[in-house]
Amino acid sequence: MRVQVVEHPLIAHKLTELRRQETTSNTFRDLTRELVTLLAYEASGSLPTQPVRITTPVAEMTGDQLAGPKPLVVPILRAGLGMLDGMTAMIPTAEVGFLGMARNEQTLDIVTYAERLPEDLTGRPVFVLDPMLATGGTLVESIRFLQKAGAAKITCICLLATPEGIERLENEVGGLDVELYTAAIDEGLNEKAYIVPGLGDAGDRLYGLAE
Repeated sequence: MRVQVVEHPLIAHKLTELRRQETTSNTFRDLTRELVTLLAYEASGSLPTQPVRITTPVAEMTGDQLAGPKPLVVPILRAGLGMLDGMTAMIPTAEVGFLGMARNEQTLDIVTYAERLPEDLTGRPVFVLDPMLATGGTLVESIRFLQKAGAAKITCICLLATPEGIERLENEVGGLDVELYTAAIDEGLNEKAYIVPGLGDAGDRLYGLAE
């Protein structure tokens, strides 16, 4: 498994604004979209291309275009939806699937409550969108789910990650073709398994509703 913290002045600035307690939901959504677009640029760097002959206003030439099969973007409901626009802005030809996974607050087990994906993902590059890599449970189960469906390569994009979450990914799915791109690795988790310093509950801050 490859972990990449994407360092850039714009990413650092936008992440700081995202973390601010006083940032409104509207601004939070805008910042999330902008951050994901920047992360997606780095995360999509290994997508396969193929040569194509085109004609410019001046001459013929050989250029490059994305090769098939189409990438699949999978936001993890519900907070991952806030990352979708930024991702599809970078890869507008991608298809979109959905996974709904939630943590049982009593048992901490991950429960799948919704799924809308192609039946066969054989050979397809898949991008998983989840704002927070905290304990890692949701992302691990998502990766396993997609790998069983035949996904060739799984690239996870998270706004924030923790050492605990990364360690769990490496221990449980590190042998698969998985990459993680994030804007920052924070200090860790508190006693309630929230990221510190973090940015709060991403879903609530995006949509202003209690889960």
